Amino acid sequence: MKQLAKTVKAAAAIMAACLSVSALAACGTDQDGAAATGAPSAGAAETAPATAKPKQEISISVYDRGEVNTSEGNYENNRWTKWINENGPATVKWVPVPRNEAQTKLNTLIASGGAPDLIWEYDRNYIAQLANQGAIQPIDQYIEKYSTTFKNYLKENPELKPYLMVNGKMYAFSSVRGQEAVANAGMWIRQDWLDKLGLKAPTTTEEFLEVARKFKTEDPDGNGKADTVPIVFNANGPTVMRNLFASHWGQWYLEDGKLEFGRISDRYMDSMDFQKQLYDQGLLDQEYITDKNAQRATQLWTTGKAGIFMGSWDMENIFKDLKKNLPDAKMTALEPFTTKYGKNGLLQSAIPNIVVAFNSKMKEEKIEAAVKFLDWMLDSGWKPLKYGEENVHYKMVNGVPQTIDADKYRKEAYYAREYAVVSQYGLKPEWFSVMAASDAVSQEYAKEKANSLTVAMKNKFRRDIPYSPDLPELSQLIATFNPIAEQIEAKVVTGGAAMSAKAGMEEARKEWNRLGGENVNKLVNEWYQQNKDQLK
Repeated sequence: MKQLAKTVKAAAAIMAACLSVSALAACGTDQDGAAATGAPSAGAAETAPATAKPKQEISISVYDRGEVNTSEGNYENNRWTKWINENGPATVKWVPVPRNEAQTKLNTLIASGGAPDLIWEYDRNYIAQLANQGAIQPIDQYIEKYSTTFKNYLKENPELKPYLMVNGKMYAFSSVRGQEAVANAGMWIRQDWLDKLGLKAPTTTEEFLEVARKFKTEDPDGNGKADTVPIVFNANGPTVMRNLFASHWGQWYLEDGKLEFGRISDRYMDSMDFQKQLYDQGLLDQEYITDKNAQRATQLWTTGKAGIFMGSWDMENIFKDLKKNLPDAKMTALEPFTTKYGKNGLLQSAIPNIVVAFNSKMKEEKIEAAVKFLDWMLDSGWKPLKYGEENVHYKMVNGVPQTIDADKYRKEAYYAREYAVVSQYGLKPEWFSVMAASDAVSQEYAKEKANSLTVAMKNKFRRDIPYSPDLPELSQLIATFNPIAEQIEAKVVTGGAAMSAKAGMEEARKEWNRLGGENVNKLVNEWYQQNKDQLK
């Protein structure tokens, strides 16, 4: 792998991209020491001079997703761990934790005194808990003293800083997610149905209702039967509906200087009322509540019986299955339409990617090495870990890294993404056509996917505070309240005249207060007043 050292420099001007649309999932989102013969080699520029002092050893947690091929090694020792240790400014010992039990495993390691030097998670609230427990330490002074790359990166991305603060001090490194990872939900519409019926894409709630009615009554599939379903959902569907009204079920919103829980807001009530209208008029699939895995929704869509899909911004499989069944079908992204609360983004994830914290037991010598290692990783070390070795796993085509052999990439390089704990990885919509296969359907979807990502990111998602308060009383309340609220909402939407949205919200608010909501509201707003300066 002698080209690998060149890869780092050659790619310095390029934002990292997924090498394969299917192979590189965000995050988002492995191998053993048996890989000695294929280990990446350091170039002359990266080789430490003979007089240099030995590198400091640091340990870092890493998700074990079970993706390492046995021919490659394991998460502790493989071609990429060797490359990191040859090229990076520190020697790294990787400590695997099972992905689905990460926090449990980390808690066990912390309690036993065996936690790694650098502990990371995607969950910012977990990192805040560790800070409050004294398991990790503030790093403000060390960033100022030892960092160059990350210090500058924070200046360029000031919106990242609130996520790294706990009680007024910085406790972690992180980097900004690529836009393809920030984007979450999306809406799709059958453009050919709009064209056939002489309609334009809806821009308001009234226009949306009108389009949906005509998709139901005017035989858009042309089979002479009243068998079309205007709107179908996947798991994102109800969330899409709520966020059209700027009211996510799990967020707190700032209203007149006070925080209000989204699920008991007037906006949330209005979104339920709109969904109820769709259901009562037969515009929304009547079986959506029992369609837990969206099999029915997917079948309706891919067989050409549905006209609007509320789901994800990237839906390649259903696009290709639709085209297989109906080659002339045209599926395109639908912009959010305006409600009485304006035009709002559908759903966007919080911007931090991995949040990397420093064990409270680390001494300054190790902290210095860790800061410099993270600087190196953020600057250039992440690039080969995200897309492999140039001319082996990818080639550059018009400035875009394109996978050479998806199977080879998945076996030899895909697992390496776990080691890039900070990175500047991200996709650009204009890259999709280069990255996609050359057949007509893949190229058609690449264009639609680029448009869908652009639509998903152009409309601002309302997030009044960067993260929810880390309060045990709140966590306990929500765990009990949410299942009750879901049952109430189902009765509102599907119960006809039996329960209005207003009556449903009154019932939900009573349950909220019965479970301790008034006290939680008080604690949350006290938290906000104490922390509002660092939430900006």
